[in-house]
Amino acid sequence: MREPQMCNVVCHMVLDKKTAKAFKEKIEDEYRVNMILDNLPLVVPIPKTDQDSVVYQDGFPVGLKGQYIGSTEEKYFIHNHLTFTVKIHKDLQIDSSRIVGFEVKPFSVKHEYEGQWNEKTRLTTCDPHAKRAVTSSESPQEVDDNKEIIFTYDVEFQESDIKWASRWDTYLLMADDQIHWFSIVNSLMIVLFLSGMVAMIMLRTLYRDISKYNQLETQEEAQEETGWKLVHGDVFRPPTNSDLLCVYVGTGVQFFGMILVTMIFAVLGFLSPSNRGGLMTAMLLLWVFMGLFAGYSSARLYKMFKGTEWKKITLKTAFLFPATVFALFFVLNALIWGQKSSGAVPFGTMFALVLLWFGISVPLAFVGGYIGFKKPVIEDPVKTNKIPRQIPEQPWYLKPAFSILIGGILPFGAVFIEIFFILTSIWLHQFYYIFGFLFIVFVILIITCAAITIVLCYFQLCSEDYLWWWRSYLTSGSSALYLFLYAAFYFFTKLEITKPVSGVLYFGYMLIVSYAFFVLTGTIGFYACFWFTRLIYSSVKID
Repeated sequence: MREPQMCNVVCHMVLDKKTAKAFKEKIEDEYRVNMILDNLPLVVPIPKTDQDSVVYQDGFPVGLKGQYIGSTEEKYFIHNHLTFTVKIHKDLQIDSSRIVGFEVKPFSVKHEYEGQWNEKTRLTTCDPHAKRAVTSSESPQEVDDNKEIIFTYDVEFQESDIKWASRWDTYLLMADDQIHWFSIVNSLMIVLFLSGMVAMIMLRTLYRDISKYNQLETQEEAQEETGWKLVHGDVFRPPTNSDLLCVYVGTGVQFFGMILVTMIFAVLGFLSPSNRGGLMTAMLLLWVFMGLFAGYSSARLYKMFKGTEWKKITLKTAFLFPATVFALFFVLNALIWGQKSSGAVPFGTMFALVLLWFGISVPLAFVGGYIGFKKPVIEDPVKTNKIPRQIPEQPWYLKPAFSILIGGILPFGAVFIEIFFILTSIWLHQFYYIFGFLFIVFVILIITCAAITIVLCYFQLCSEDYLWWWRSYLTSGSSALYLFLYAAFYFFTKLEITKPVSGVLYFGYMLIVSYAFFVLTGTIGFYACFWFTRLIYSSVKID
C-alpha cells in the first residue's frame, strides 16, 4: 500500500502452438480479464469524445487484433503490460489511507533485454532505474507460436477526494439520465391517455348505462336490453380450464410480491452492488417466501370457481412455473458445463435451490392454500344462469387473437426503454443501478396493464362476449411476446454473438425472463378486470 511499483516482472514465457491458439481464441471472442482489489472491480476508463466525462468498462480485454502498417494480414496482440492506478483517500485523523478506486491501462509491448534471460535481467523497454515507463508508442507484443512474452505491471497511487463511503458512485453513475427521464415522460403520456380512457368509460358510459338500466321499469323496455347488462347471467360463469387460470394467477401474485419487495429494498439502498449476487439471492429468497401468497390467491379463486380439491390446485401452483423454469435453467446450465466454463452453477447450489423450493416454498404454498380455502367464498354480484347464452358474431377488431395482441403493445411500450438499459447491463458488462427509475417504470407498467385490460374488457362485454377470464389474463400478458421479439431484435442489432452455445444461452435466458413477465403482467390485467366486472355488475339492479 502506498508504495508505487514500476516494471515489476510477473513472468516470462515462450508460447507453444496450443497456448498461442488459446490466446488467439480469447482475443477473437473479446474475452475480458476481471480483477478485484478491496472488493472493487477493476475498470478501464474510456474518455468520452464529446464531454469531459469518462465511461468505465468492467475488466480489460485480453488483447486486440490489428495490422502492421503496410500489411493487410490480421495479427493478434496481447496486453502484457498493465499500468494500475489505485486511487486512495487519506484519512487525516489516523494517517492511513483507504482504497477508493481501481483503474488500469493495458498495453501491448514487445519487451526487450540484453543477453540471456534470467531472474535478474533488466528490461530495456521498461526500466525503473532509468525511469523509463511504457507508453502506447512501443511496438506491440504479437501472439504466435514460439513468441516470447514477458508480463509486467506498474502500480501508482493517486490521492483522491472520493470518500470511502461513496467509492461506488463512479461505477454506478449513469451517463444517460436524460434518456431515462424522456422514457418516463413518454410512458406517463401513455398512462395518462389510458387512464383518461378508463375514467371516461367509467364515468360517462357506466353512469349513463347504469342510470338507464335502473330506470327500465316497464316490461317492454326490459326486453330490449343492450350492451354489457345482457350478459349479466353469464359473466361470472367459470371459464374452461379454470384450474390452470387459478395456478397462473397464484404464480403471478407470487412473482408480483417478489418484484415489489425487491424493488423497495433496492430503492431504499439495501442491495449494495458491492455485495456480489445480493440482488439474485434476495429475489430467490423472496420468491420462496411469497409461496404463501401464491397458495392463498389460487385457492380463493379456485373456491370461487366451485372447486373442491384445494390440495391439488395448491400442488399445481407450487410446481408448474418453478418446474418449467428450473428445467430450462438446468438445460442451459448443462450447456455451460459442457463448455467447461467457470460460469456454470455448481451442483451444490442447484441442490440448495431444490431444497429451498421443496423445503420452504411448497409447504408455504400449502399453508396459504389452506387459509385461502377456509375463507368464505367470494360471492358473485349477479346470479349465473343455468344455460349459457349464445355469443353473437364479433367484429374483426374484437376477435380474441386481435384484441389480445393489441393489448400487449402499450404495456411493452411503457417499459421498453428501461428494458433496453437492463439488457445492456446484463449482456454488455455495464452496471445497472437506477432502481429509482425502475420503480417508477414498474408503477407505470402496473397502471398500463390494468387500464388497457379494463378498456378492452369493457368493449368486449358491450359486444355481448362474456368470455373475459382468460382474455383479461392474456391481453396484458401478451406484452411478454413483444418483450421476447425485442430481445431477438436486440440480439441481432446490438450483440455480436457468433457461437451457437452463446446464442442458445441468450435466447434461453430471455425466454425465462419473458415467461416471468407474462405471468406478472397477465395477473395484473386479470385482477384489474376482475375488480372492474364486479364493480359494474354490482351497481345495476337486475330483476
